[in-house]
Formats: sequence, structure tokens, C-alpha cells
Amino acid sequence: MPVRSPLYLLERFDPGVVQLDRELRVIAMNSLARRLLPVEDKQPFEKMVLSFHPERSVAKVKFLLDQAECPVSNPPPMTMIINIPERVLLIKVSKLSDLRGDTTGYTLIFYDITELVSGELPVQPMTPESLSIEKPAPAKRQLHKIPTVSQNRIVLVDVETVTYIRSEGHYTWVSTAQGSSFCNLNISDLAERLDGASFLRIHRSYLANLDFAEQILRDEGRVSLKLRGETTPLPVARTSVSRLLEQLGIGEVDAQRT
Repeated sequence: MPVRSPLYLLERFDPGVVQLDRELRVIAMNSLARRLLPVEDKQPFEKMVLSFHPERSVAKVKFLLDQAECPVSNPPPMTMIINIPERVLLIKVSKLSDLRGDTTGYTLIFYDITELVSGELPVQPMTPESLSIEKPAPAKRQLHKIPTVSQNRIVLVDVETVTYIRSEGHYTWVSTAQGSSFCNLNISDLAERLDGASFLRIHRSYLANLDFAEQILRDEGRVSLKLRGETTPLPVARTSVSRLLEQLGIGEVDAQRT
């Protein structure tokens, strides 16, 4: 059987579709969106779309909708990735206009790309059974590829090539030998979904791939970590030092000799 590309699989997905009016109130949705979103609990029709997103995703979705109000003619659809419980969704928003060019509403389309980024292929579309609230929550799926955004395209970065991840508010920058890429997922989302044997949260703003660890540096009581291929060492929080040493398999005395 030939290997199918992620693009081929994405094209076969049944997308979730939500129609919004000019004030961002939900006026219609398709069957997949009804299954995924808590329609019975939140009764989203005629309510703001932000009201039925997880709290940690609200700021991202609001930003996405704000960016869709692009001042140029024929703006491209805006793209974002958010992390909901156990799933990773790729969301696109496109503004709708009338004959005069005035905004009449928005179309929000989303795809479940969890299997694409966790390496579990082939992808199976979501079903009512897989989303049943009566089933126990599955373990969080590890990412084998990190979805990043570049010029309104989704670029999947192989996890083993990542040296570190830097937090910037609700978002992150993913660093490799080729440079840094913007990611819509926050650092906590990524820390939960990356292999804990390689990746360690060494600081509130940094997630390091210890496979690239090269030196532990000390300067007036401060500890930093030098990674192979990176010129600037990363800060290590005091509370993370012992965990770092343990994960690298060295003791405190050994570290003081370095």
C-alpha cells in the first residue's frame, strides 16, 4: 500500500464548519461541529463563539478572528492551531462580505490533525463513539511533529530536530538548526505532549531537548544550559536544576566540577 502524504489525508478529512454573524455569534454549524462542540451544555446558537472554547484557547481564537478583519481586499483565510483536551485542531477563519464589501460574518472551519502530528497514521475521522463523554479520557498523545505556521502555511517540524522551545505569551517559537518557527501552541501544551525522556521544562519560558545538551554553566549562583548548535545558553530555574542533573544522569558534585 502506498504511503499517503499528510496533505492527502488532510484533504480527506470531514471538516467542522461554524457560521458566525458580524458580532461573532453562532448562527449555524455542520454535524461534525455539533458532535465536537458541547452544543447541549453551552447552547452556542446566538451566543459568542468564544463562549464554548476552553479558557486557555479563548485568547488565541479571539486573535484569529481579529486578524480575519484584514483591511485589504480578498484577504487570505487566517490559520491557527489550538490544543483542546486530547485533540489538536487546525482552524481557519475567512471573512464574508456583501456586494459593497461590508463584513456580514465569518466562516470558521476546523480539522482534527491529532493523528498527523502524533504519527498515528492512517488518520480516522472522528465519530460520535470516539467523542462520547462516557468514555474515559485517553492518555495525551505524544507529538512526533510540531505544527508551526509560516506565511499562512502549516509546516510540520520533526521533533528530533528541535533544540529548544521558547515561550512568548500564549505562543511559542520552535528552534532547530534551520532557525525558529512560530507555533500557536503554548509551552505547557507542548511540554505535555513531547517525550519527557528528551524534553525538560528548565524554565517557565524554555523547554529544552536534552539530546542536544552540551554544557552546564554556573555564574554567581545562576545556572544555564548550553545546547549543541546554539550560541546562547538557556537559563535554568533554581527549581529545575536538580531535575536537570537527574535527567542527565549526573550528580551535584559532578556538575560543580564542570
